[in-house]
Amino acid sequence: MGALSYFRKIYNIDTLDTRFTTPSTVPYKTVIESRDDSAAASRERAAKWNVRTPPPSRWKTPEFYLWYLIFFPAFPAMYWVIYTASRADINTSSPRDGSRAARCNMPSMIALLIFHPLLRRLYNAVVHRVNSAKESVRPTLEEAEQRLNQRLSFDFGFAIIFLLALHGISAFKVLAIIYVNFQIATALPRKSVPVATWIFNVGILFTNDIYKGYRLGDMAAWITNSPSQPSLVGAGSALVAWGRWLDSYGGIMSRWEILFNLTVLRMISFNLDYYWSLDRRSYSPLELDPSSLSERDRITTPAPSADYSFRNFVAYAVYAPLYLTGPILTFNDYVSQCRYRPASIEGPRTVRYAVRWALCLLVMEVTLHFNYVQAIAKARPDWGLYSGAQLVLLSYFNLHVIWLKLLLPWRFFRLWALADGVDPPENMVRCVSDNYSTLSFWRSWHRSFYRWSLRYIYVPLGGSDFRGWAAAARSVATYVLVFTFVAVWHDVELRLLVWGWLIVLFMLPEMIASYLFPRRGGGDQPRPLAARLIAGLGGLFNIWMMMTANLVGFAFGVDGLKSIIVGIFGDFSGPLFVFALSTYLFAGLQIMFEVREAEKRRGIDLKC
Repeated sequence: MGALSYFRKIYNIDTLDTRFTTPSTVPYKTVIESRDDSAAASRERAAKWNVRTPPPSRWKTPEFYLWYLIFFPAFPAMYWVIYTASRADINTSSPRDGSRAARCNMPSMIALLIFHPLLRRLYNAVVHRVNSAKESVRPTLEEAEQRLNQRLSFDFGFAIIFLLALHGISAFKVLAIIYVNFQIATALPRKSVPVATWIFNVGILFTNDIYKGYRLGDMAAWITNSPSQPSLVGAGSALVAWGRWLDSYGGIMSRWEILFNLTVLRMISFNLDYYWSLDRRSYSPLELDPSSLSERDRITTPAPSADYSFRNFVAYAVYAPLYLTGPILTFNDYVSQCRYRPASIEGPRTVRYAVRWALCLLVMEVTLHFNYVQAIAKARPDWGLYSGAQLVLLSYFNLHVIWLKLLLPWRFFRLWALADGVDPPENMVRCVSDNYSTLSFWRSWHRSFYRWSLRYIYVPLGGSDFRGWAAAARSVATYVLVFTFVAVWHDVELRLLVWGWLIVLFMLPEMIASYLFPRRGGGDQPRPLAARLIAGLGGLFNIWMMMTANLVGFAFGVDGLKSIIVGIFGDFSGPLFVFALSTYLFAGLQIMFEVREAEKRRGIDLKC
């Protein structure tokens, strides 16, 4: 295999996640078996998975040469504007961007990625041996149970050690919250479980933020009515002094509450999966091969009652590779993958995924080395000193840096899980610049959270329906509730609530237009040129609105965005550049449309 061929395989969609190339109802073992089929049989199977016949490629048509002429020359020019803004005399910001800690911790994290799977192998060989010497392609029920107990016993033990090392004394706070959540699921009457689960977990989000992780010294001061002191000397009481002494053993990450939001999602997942498992009559009586389940079956099929134990819950909630940042895996899916190794985990694909992550890391370092967009944003300079073009592109590229800063940890920890034999969903499907639909953007950005919210919030609330005013009002209320939770889950801040509500507001025009003007043939027919141009205008509006919402939520806040808008439209050059950038984005939109058509020609529909 040549270097170019291998590079293309690295950027194959299948390398990113097999879920993108295999329908959720099809077991991946079917795909593996089809590799040995004849070409005709493979084409027949692909035809079943993808009924639509896409139009011929437009890449070499005169129309697309026009889009290339607009798009490609503008791309380096945009980088040059940001480069000059980063080095202008008006820029007094340090090039530091807050990534120093991540760089310093990277060697330790890579070492842990290697050490953890090796330690599991040692544990499996020495401490918890199973009868079968090698994992079979189709293990028996006894072998599957042995594998489940082997993995979960290791995950539970490692979770306790991992928590103590990471959070020190606060590990017991985490375990106490997990235990209370477990009791809500298993001790309360069945009908009370969903409401109690949501009240408890949303309450935890607020109390964690208000009480800053329940520092023992502060709690002791409150109990004894003593003034809070910053040191052990003169603390007011022995109890306060002892509390502060315990707080000093905070582990590697003493502020455990910052990333506990991910654990909240897992606690809700466990409770609701257990709640739904109690009504087994609602599930299909058809016999399924448990060793060859599709992804949908892994998620929806309840685990045996004995699997909903406290040990298994702790092993799941504090599963080391996914504990800090995700991606989010449901409890049913986690247990299923522990019982039967996922067929989608293959060594060569995992290696390609690691190379792809390393290339993304290189892009991040090069970007931060030459463009100080995030350092400038954090410095909160006088925006009036920048030109309109610089302000527009500082905002635009700031979103790209945010995207990379999220993508890198998400893919790193997913890589760790893959190396350990667990296949969680890929969080980032497309580049932030390759999104033109608010609905599709929500599906592709933090995809595992999107899928989680579908299963545990959106579908239980009734989904969406715009076939009448009453149904439309209920659907809008559903979206508001979903995104209010999403905003509160990110952080209890007003700017994030504004971000969540803005997302809903900007979704409405697209949802209404989709209902009023559905694509002919249910979306199976290719768009003619006029329709693509009109869709491009709608997509352009969506891009500007999504940029606005995300800049409010994750970059500048409402006041900062106001200052930037005033700076952009402060002189004639600002609106002129906005028009030029809109032309560039419009050409890019036509390329985005064709990228998706090219994927469909290969039988892939990411729906985003």
